[in-house]
Amino acid sequence: MAVKIRLQRFGRKKRAYYHIVVADSRAPRDGKFIARLGNYNPNVNPATIELNVDSAVKWLENGAQPTDTARAILSYKGVLYKHHLNRGVKKGALTQEQADAKFAAWLEEKANRINSKIGGLSDAKAADTKARLEAEAKVNAERAARIAAKNSPVAEEVAEEAAEEATEEVAEDVVEAPVAEEAAAEETPAEAPAEEEEKSAE
Repeated sequence: MAVKIRLQRFGRKKRAYYHIVVADSRAPRDGKFIARLGNYNPNVNPATIELNVDSAVKWLENGAQPTDTARAILSYKGVLYKHHLNRGVKKGALTQEQADAKFAAWLEEKANRINSKIGGLSDAKAADTKARLEAEAKVNAERAARIAAKNSPVAEEVAEEAAEEATEEVAEDVVEAPVAEEAAAEETPAEAPAEEEEKSAE
């Protein structure tokens, strides 16, 4: 009997999540299985994977063959690396303590990479939210300016009327000033002959 480590699909349309199972290769995809190793949920970023590492390593050592997707998941969680270290221990290339130390170091590095990715995603989300708020504020300002421009013709008419009145007043002052000068010029020659007559009479 060929045994495979593969995924069983659950969930609704376009929101699938999966169980990681050990099953007979002849069994249907979502049918009977031998053991359940964990869960895989690709609907979040980063995807969440819950996996029993020791059980998965045991099944690999017993000859279970993972499918391509299951192999990628096992590699991501370090199952294949631990299986590789265990083979090195069996061959005498390293001790169990050294294998455990290497695997612990690998897990720590992997956790740091995942945390940095989560931090980067949160920073990107915050930057995107800030950019959207700024764009919304800009749109609101433009809308307010358009409304103010639409409502301002009345104010503009009042300002234009005031300007016209001021122009008319200035024009009237300009017209009145030459008239007054002409009147003064006319009065001055009339007075001059009268003074000459008085001098001649004396």
